[in-house]
Amino acid sequence: MSDWWRGAVTYQVYPRSFQDSDGDGVGDLQGITSRLPYLADLGVDAIWLSPFFKSPMKDMGYDVSDYCDVDPVFGTLADFDTLIAHAHELGLKVIIDQVLSHTSDQHPAFAESRDSRDNPKADWYVWADPLPDGSPPSNWLSVFGGSAWAWDARRKQYYLHNFLTSQPDLNFHNPEVQDWALGCMRFWLDRGVDGFRFDTVNYYFHDRKFRSNPADQRPKEVAEANPYGMQLHLHDKNQPENPDWLARIRGLLDEYDATSVGEVGDGHFAIRLMGEYTASGRLHQCYSFELMGWDYTPALFRDRIEGFFAGAPKGWPMWALSNHDVPRHLTRWAKPGEDSDALAKQAASLLLSLEGSICLWEGEELGQTDTELALEELTDPQGIAFWPEPVGRDNPRTPMVWDASPNGGFTTGTPWLPVKPEQAARHVAGQDGQAGSVLEHYRAMLAFRRAEPALRTGRTRFLDLAAGILALTRGNGEDGLLCLLNLSPTDQAFPVKGSAELAGPSIGGSLGKGRLILAPHAAVFLRTDGAFLDSLTGKAHIRQE
Repeated sequence: MSDWWRGAVTYQVYPRSFQDSDGDGVGDLQGITSRLPYLADLGVDAIWLSPFFKSPMKDMGYDVSDYCDVDPVFGTLADFDTLIAHAHELGLKVIIDQVLSHTSDQHPAFAESRDSRDNPKADWYVWADPLPDGSPPSNWLSVFGGSAWAWDARRKQYYLHNFLTSQPDLNFHNPEVQDWALGCMRFWLDRGVDGFRFDTVNYYFHDRKFRSNPADQRPKEVAEANPYGMQLHLHDKNQPENPDWLARIRGLLDEYDATSVGEVGDGHFAIRLMGEYTASGRLHQCYSFELMGWDYTPALFRDRIEGFFAGAPKGWPMWALSNHDVPRHLTRWAKPGEDSDALAKQAASLLLSLEGSICLWEGEELGQTDTELALEELTDPQGIAFWPEPVGRDNPRTPMVWDASPNGGFTTGTPWLPVKPEQAARHVAGQDGQAGSVLEHYRAMLAFRRAEPALRTGRTRFLDLAAGILALTRGNGEDGLLCLLNLSPTDQAFPVKGSAELAGPSIGGSLGKGRLILAPHAAVFLRTDGAFLDSLTGKAHIRQE
């Protein structure tokens, strides 16, 4: 079996926002196909397409009504086949979303299931009788607010929806549902996809007894804006039946030599579940939101990477700093007055230095930031429900900016979300070929990672240096690399001995006369001997004010 995915870099494409080919203001498959040469030139190994299936679009395609067809807003199956063929010609793998924990309430299976308690699809969804007082069977909450249970008058029962009421949860305790899901996957594998990204991969199973979740007793610095975070989610997801189902998925994927990425959404157990779900014979790799918070410190990155491999030495993670569900990392991490381009380049070097596979979110290679949107501009049901905080998901989903033309070259029509001046200033044409640009640094780092076996598959050892310095080695011997990143706001200097030379697209570092100096936002790669490493870790640093 091929292991091209191990250490690879995947670029997430949000079809609605990438490129519009017909002027209706919504991106589409033909638009993506026209931009594939840009992605191949960027240097990524694969693209991940967020949902493009038939959908009422209550949750922008994550509410699927037909898993084996393309929604007309994005094009046709023929357009998809053309995209696959062109991507493969350019050497790009194609991974597509599979949203299997729930369907749209417009899916034919749900229409049949809710019709009665004794039809062939009656047990395809999660139904439960009310408690004697008429209330739901448990205290489970929806990610999008309110109870996770909705009353259905036809069946006189509640159905489970972990997200919108229009996204009823499938019952994966039913083997027929598992067989149906495998059939949907096979449809796309037969069309040539190289793998799947599984949405909410830890949500497939629920506790059969509908036991209520306990409260999350961890101390909180601020009150939760969304009550979902007030529970410890022991019973509504993360169930012990899940690994066996993932093994069935892996069996199908192995028939096609295809890969898998699972999205683990959990605030307590994410690192443990990532390891458990990527154990032998299950998913190839998993990612979570562990690096997508507001913490930009060496301790955070070290804790997550060491924590994963300590718990799952044979597992495989995928790391990302941003995606379509969270504020962009520059918006989260940049301090007032900080050089955001320097931070963007350092963050790229950091991410692409980590052991595991990597996922980039569209536009981050431009140093893109979130768009400030007014309530009336929002389309995201979560953002609308919790306005003004937490910030909704539309803010990072605004269109890709290609050039300085109106709407950034995304569309000739009115874009589904606005392209505002702050985002319009960061476009591909303005950075392409420009030395020192964020885009060119991403290209250099991607080429460096691809060329260095240590960065793709070498093991990691963290070093204890000064506060604010993330220090790690990747690989061993002549192929090994020392990676140093200064996440502090001041210069850091170290007396050193031995032999070392700068490697790759190092930024912000200088080496000479027995001293190594790292400026703020430095990201330095070194080939060293043992004496250099010993002197670096054995000497107290000198802070340069």
